[in-house]
Amino acid sequence: MNLHEYQAKELLKRYNVPTQEGIAVDNADDAAKAYKEISVNTGSKFAVVKAQIHAGGRGKGTMIEVPEQHGVQVIKSAEDVEKVAKNILGNTLVTIQTGPAGKKVSKILVAQDMYYDGPSERKEFYISILLDRAKKQNVIMYSTEGGMDIEEVAHHTPEKIYKEWVEPNSPLLPFQARNIAFNLGLSGEAHKNMVKFVTNLYNAYVGLDCAMLEINPLFKSADDKVFAVDCKMNLDDNALMRHRDLADLRDKSEEDPTEVEAAESNLNYVKLDGNVGCMVNGAGLAMATMDMIKLAGGEPANFLDVGGTANAQTVEAGFRIIMKDPNVKAILINIFGGIVRCDRVAAGVIEAYKNMGTINIPIIVRLQGTNAEIAKELIENSGLKVQSAILLSEAAELVQKAVSA
Repeated sequence: MNLHEYQAKELLKRYNVPTQEGIAVDNADDAAKAYKEISVNTGSKFAVVKAQIHAGGRGKGTMIEVPEQHGVQVIKSAEDVEKVAKNILGNTLVTIQTGPAGKKVSKILVAQDMYYDGPSERKEFYISILLDRAKKQNVIMYSTEGGMDIEEVAHHTPEKIYKEWVEPNSPLLPFQARNIAFNLGLSGEAHKNMVKFVTNLYNAYVGLDCAMLEINPLFKSADDKVFAVDCKMNLDDNALMRHRDLADLRDKSEEDPTEVEAAESNLNYVKLDGNVGCMVNGAGLAMATMDMIKLAGGEPANFLDVGGTANAQTVEAGFRIIMKDPNVKAILINIFGGIVRCDRVAAGVIEAYKNMGTINIPIIVRLQGTNAEIAKELIENSGLKVQSAILLSEAAELVQKAVSA
């Protein structure tokens, strides 16, 4: 589950991680009030307005409706912040990570200006924490070259990216935190502050059950203080049972509507770019089904796992979700009856088909396992335009013929 910058920073404060102060608002009037409050607190007329979307590259991104307006803007008056807020709020921001469609901006963060010390004194770093699956350890990746072009650094000068691995059940050890501060070229008070920052940041990563935590830029001020100026945080969905309050931070408007609907029906769904809709029970079988479709010359339009308790309701929900994709030209239902009986699934397919009325898309059903023969007989005697198959390869070929027709 992705979080907005302003949400992530509030969570970091729980772990004593210093962050850039800011106020999230959803209208121009409140933006002006937030600017005045921040100006009073900091004693500076400068502030920053940041579009809040689940995507990076906001500083270089542009608004579709106002091309000259970027997703991050420095301002120095209440009039400026109102103008910028009106240009951003309710409009669509396109960045390198959103694709050409962009994302609608519903909130902005009015934040303090961290660069009061001037370009000769400031320093930007990069740091992120995630799981290294190959080593089965958490890895802290960091660099002296922080800022908007960190992707270019990783591509052209990978030697500037340092890594520190930590055992999952162990804390970040003091010597590791000191090693990070040393590699970033810090000494004295800045070194001490970075050690504290990194230690608390790792505690936040573990304590919040993050899948990924990234700070870019990680900022050192002229007086050697260290702050998180930006923050990307992704929480492990499987751990939300331990964080009921964090589940409420989910912004469904930032997610694919069909994936949200699928989750509400307890279906695992991921949209793809093909033309063959897939409905399968079990993630492994779903992957094998998509492979067979591709081997037969087709392209899967989605990953859809209905789980081990498929019934008429889940099958119907799956149908409705798949058919919302205008690119789908055929649907393949592939069920292995282990936990669930095939005849029960067949009855569910027939009932769902009847409830939905006329379905003009060819449907191929392949049922194997418990009561597979009974299920095949039910499908063939239903009078519906549903084709049945025994072998997976046979089902894939039937789908490809249907798509090519």
